[in-house]
Amino acid sequence: MPEVLSAKGLSFAYAENQVIHNISLHLNPGEVVGLLGPNGSGKSTLIRLLLGQLQLKGTGTIIWNTQPLPQWRPRELAKFVAYLPQFPTHEPGQTVADILRLGRAPYWGAFGLESPRDMEVVQQVAKTLDLHQLLNRPAEELSGGQRQRVFIGRCLVQEPRALLLDEPSTSLDLRHQVDLFKLLRDLAREQSIAVLAASHDLNLAAMFSDRLVLLENGTLAADGTPNEVLNASLLSRVYGVTMERVDQPGSTIPRLFPRIG
Repeated sequence: MPEVLSAKGLSFAYAENQVIHNISLHLNPGEVVGLLGPNGSGKSTLIRLLLGQLQLKGTGTIIWNTQPLPQWRPRELAKFVAYLPQFPTHEPGQTVADILRLGRAPYWGAFGLESPRDMEVVQQVAKTLDLHQLLNRPAEELSGGQRQRVFIGRCLVQEPRALLLDEPSTSLDLRHQVDLFKLLRDLAREQSIAVLAASHDLNLAAMFSDRLVLLENGTLAADGTPNEVLNASLLSRVYGVTMERVDQPGSTIPRLFPRIG
């Protein structure tokens, strides 16, 4: 199958501040890729570049499904790739159903009219994410974990082939972080969605990702399997804190911990 995304030579600067330097990456169908790096390394900027929310500087290229990004109409791109920002919002009083329905906006007909297919997709996603009993609940009444599932559901009703998430586990407790990454992995496997998820949790991302992409000051420091990228000396340099790697018997995924003292 062709790559969902092929991006090469990406660079971007805010005024005179160069934030992204010659980064290349790709996404395959059904693959979960964890995007790692300390604050200020360029994770959010890279995601916004891939979506066309920021304009490339220089000669870089972004190709979604064999078609260069500038050739995509916004409405068609929204059907192909969905985006979950770090702090998703909703209008006061909106119910779970209201929020999910908004993900169908790229498919609505004239005057915002919904089709039976739109309603069918909303019901299917609600069932998949165990939200079907919450459809009439206002979002303000939900827990943090439930609300994050609703926002992921809003992405999924777009029926995307790729899902880009910026720190999706922010503000979630440990159980809900694990549940969220399990959900992303299952969605990738079952629906062949390519997932790129920025994360600050090295070990959690490693547990559920097929590949890890590590950024350092806007450059690509590493791109490989969790076993390859979770290198103590590399991560000690990138994060500025001494790391210790622990290899667990029977597991191909190591753990990294900061060394105290």
